[in-house]
Amino acid sequence: MDTLKLEEKWLQETLPGGIVYPSSTVISGPGGSGKPLVEYAFVASWLKAGGSVISIPLQYPTMEMGKTALKDLYRVDLNDYENHVSYIQFEPDMDKHEEIGKNTIKANLLKPEVWKSVVETANNMLEPSELGTLVFGSALNLLLFSPTYRQGMLNYITEVIKSDKSKSYMFSVSTSAFADEIKQWEEAEDNLMFTRMEDDMSLFFSVCRMKEVPFSTEEVKVPISEKQLDKIKEIAHATRSKIIPKLSRI
Repeated sequence: MDTLKLEEKWLQETLPGGIVYPSSTVISGPGGSGKPLVEYAFVASWLKAGGSVISIPLQYPTMEMGKTALKDLYRVDLNDYENHVSYIQFEPDMDKHEEIGKNTIKANLLKPEVWKSVVETANNMLEPSELGTLVFGSALNLLLFSPTYRQGMLNYITEVIKSDKSKSYMFSVSTSAFADEIKQWEEAEDNLMFTRMEDDMSLFFSVCRMKEVPFSTEEVKVPISEKQLDKIKEIAHATRSKIIPKLSRI
């Protein structure tokens, strides 16, 4: 069994044995509750240990938010890992996918066949590593707003996180909509975690289930500033108001 040790103290408190790889993880919680910022803590440990990453932040139009969060919160400058990071930009208006820059692709991720193809294309852009590739995506629940592709993507992602051990997967999902459908993803993965945010902008993290490693179910406070959490809430609101109406018509 291979495990990745985690760097952040608050993660070590809940996951003293680290996290098994390859494995699949879902971080679930209400919209705007800081899930991507928690994800980036795992990404930082993965990159520092020599792994490669495919980034699929569905709610961010560029990688700038992720770059800033990784540098400010977890001391990771993505410029130092340029051969170990590729980025997939969600573009529902296009048919398939196309490369738009170094290690950067835009794609219509509503289609299972496109998702499969573009992830492999992104993986081929990366240097091989002993840890393998971590595919991490945020706001994956956005895929469910398309009435045409909802069921197909729900089933496809379920199968990926349940059966594909060629890579590790970490997805964050908002339970503010499609909570019943999202339970299908929560039940399929190896590791299940939750976030919540209190009115005073305090972010809390807890672990529900882990594959083959010891863990604590005790909730911990994540040491992230109110400014960073405000930014996440702002982006979450902007995403809901802009992209959800578009997806609902597809």
